[in-house]
Amino acid sequence: MPVTGRSPRRGVGHNRGVAEAGAAPRPPAASVSQEHFTGMYLAKTDPWDNATTWHNRRKYAVTLAGLPRERYRSAYEPGCAIGVMTRMLADRCDELLAADCVDEAVATAREQVRDQPHVRVEQAMLPAGLPDATFDLIMIGDLLYYLSAGDLEAVLDGLVQRLEPDGDIVSVHFRDRQTGGNYDGAQVHAALAARPGLEPLVHHEDEWFLLDVLRRSP
Repeated sequence: MPVTGRSPRRGVGHNRGVAEAGAAPRPPAASVSQEHFTGMYLAKTDPWDNATTWHNRRKYAVTLAGLPRERYRSAYEPGCAIGVMTRMLADRCDELLAADCVDEAVATAREQVRDQPHVRVEQAMLPAGLPDATFDLIMIGDLLYYLSAGDLEAVLDGLVQRLEPDGDIVSVHFRDRQTGGNYDGAQVHAALAARPGLEPLVHHEDEWFLLDVLRRSP
């Protein structure tokens, strides 16, 4: 699924602290660059161990179980990384568009779904690379807290605009419970939930991640 997965023992690496004691956690001043992620994939094929660790396998299982519908017509998964969730999500969708900003990740994800003709994997950087299409399912995993405040607003607005009426948007992000005070899933999920026209359907929270499913009003 995600642009990233994180170890439950690590904070959000690019934004671990706050400017002043007691200050509210803030997004990064600039979105984390494509070059940063490309370097991670050049160093390791699966930088966040999405395909191998139990906490990621469990997260994917909980996410799939949280989907309110058995099947979707058309799905979009930005930040697909090496395509672990893409492969799982393919069984629940008639069509699936997955995307990542790193060429190496895209190549690996395409290999994951090479026997699935209804799945496309493209290279795209958000918010500029948002697709010109609408979907009844949008899956966002471990992506939003890498965006600056301005890019986060643009991405959330763009995703909601591309979500069809009565469609579902799923957000799954790491929650930094051990360190505390960092910008993490709590803040980006709150920003998504504040978008008008979205009705909360599913909420899961544990020591490792947050899962929210929201449906766009008809």
